[in-house]
Amino acid sequence: MIGGIVMSQSNLEKQEAKLKAFNQKIKDEKNKIEQRLGKQIISQANLDYANLSNDNIKSLSKKVSEFLKKKSVDH
Repeated sequence: MIGGIVMSQSNLEKQEAKLKAFNQKIKDEKNKIEQRLGKQIISQANLDYANLSNDNIKSLSKKVSEFLKKKSVDH
């Protein structure tokens, strides 16, 4: 019976490792999307990186968010 418990624990640990790796992959993909979105917004709006302080980024993010929310309500 001990061998079965050890085998089950080993399988559980393998599944947990797979889940952890999968969750990391999801997190990495989200980060890539966020970076691409930010780059596209900066590029399309011809924004100057030198003028993008944390306060400016927060303000712009809020404006974009409000605009997108309004667009989704209009449709």
